[in-house]
Amino acid sequence: MNSENFNLSERIVSPSYIRQGSQARRSHEQLIRRLLEQGKCPEEGWSESTIELFLNELAVMDSNNFLGNCGVGEREGRVASSLVARRHYRLIHGIGRSGDIAAIQPKAAGSSLLNKLTNSVVLDILKLSGVRSVASCFVVPMATGMSLTLCFLTLRHRRPKARYIIWPRIDQKSCFKSMITAGFEPVVVENVLEGDELRTDLEAVERKILELGAESILCVHSTTSCFAPRVPDRLEELATVCAKYDIPHIVNNAYGVQSSKCMHLIQQGARVGRIDAFVQSLDKNFMVPVGGAIIAGFDESFIQEISKMYPGRASASPSLDVLITLLSLGASGYKKLLSERKEIYLLLAQELKSLASAHGERLLHTPHNPISLAMSLDGLQAESDKAVTQLGSMLFTRQVSGARVIPLGKEQTISGHTFRGFMSHSEAYPCPYLNAASAVGITRDDVTLCMKRLDKCLKTLKKEGNATKSSSEVLPSCQEDGAGEVTEQD
Repeated sequence: MNSENFNLSERIVSPSYIRQGSQARRSHEQLIRRLLEQGKCPEEGWSESTIELFLNELAVMDSNNFLGNCGVGEREGRVASSLVARRHYRLIHGIGRSGDIAAIQPKAAGSSLLNKLTNSVVLDILKLSGVRSVASCFVVPMATGMSLTLCFLTLRHRRPKARYIIWPRIDQKSCFKSMITAGFEPVVVENVLEGDELRTDLEAVERKILELGAESILCVHSTTSCFAPRVPDRLEELATVCAKYDIPHIVNNAYGVQSSKCMHLIQQGARVGRIDAFVQSLDKNFMVPVGGAIIAGFDESFIQEISKMYPGRASASPSLDVLITLLSLGASGYKKLLSERKEIYLLLAQELKSLASAHGERLLHTPHNPISLAMSLDGLQAESDKAVTQLGSMLFTRQVSGARVIPLGKEQTISGHTFRGFMSHSEAYPCPYLNAASAVGITRDDVTLCMKRLDKCLKTLKKEGNATKSSSEVLPSCQEDGAGEVTEQD
């Protein structure tokens, strides 16, 4: 409805009523106008009706929704199912063109506008979350691992002689495979144990640079968010080393946007040294479906170079999902979620420490990890070799998701490289442990229920362990009394 149509409507319905409806419509349009003018996340969240109005306005700008459109090409935004069309708000053309994921599509002005606005709003959120000097970013419809691969492939053109990527160890398969998929050889640098924490071995990183030669190294691939007892890499020091030897630095910031500490490390690293790009997941940080990531950096030309490396058009779904989410929450709503996450982290730490103490265990001291916590399982290991892994199974079957139980001595081979002590980020961590994390969206009820079920599982395993010990003590006396041979089956 434009002003002309509202004027015509006054002939049919009382003008006072029409003017009231026109004013209501104008309040929606003013929100949309501010978004277009500023390109920033609105301070207060929008209503669903405003968001749907906006998306419908964008959709009618795409050629597949033109009245009387005649399409004779191979890609005309045709959709067989009306359910699928509604799921995507009839924004069917995706984003980008064959040569650049950030390019404008002539026959999809609405989808192109959606793409540009999403990148602008996300950039604003990255600044709000702590990386205030970030210059550019774009949403890519791939999860974190493949997004890292795209960064490495872009660097290949800048450093054609490079063969290696220096990687402080973190036991997460997609990080490792992102380097292998890009065609490079990961140089794994083991972490050093400081108290309970696993931290970056800076001296080992620098030795590897000198040993291999700076020209043969594509980049240093560091990590912020991770499972305790590993903690975020020493980003400031690594950034300084990268600047010293003129080596690119790519940061895996998978779920670090929700942590002010992780974002501060990136900001400081870029200030004192070199960080070329940092990559973060959409689903882990913004509570949207899996399938998207944000590639961001401090040099706009390099971020554009990465976007041009993406071959072909791309799905608009991740961009649409995160834009809807951020418009719904608003900047104040997202900041509130981050604040609540911090509060619940303290609650989780307190509850886990109390539970650990009650079972003769302890909460590992990992103050440099702002998201993940770890509780020792030494007593459980003493009960039985299988008890530690059994705890993980018991928690999962009791609908406790996300908790990780890490046994000692596990080996895993990934793309020909064998990791000893896999999942513990170390070849020989001193004790088995259990992980729990306070990630964005967690509630107090989640913590309460998890502690209740974990307590019950530990008591059950302890009871079973005592019963096993008792039966093994009885067996020899049975044999001495002539009760007959006790077989393995018995």
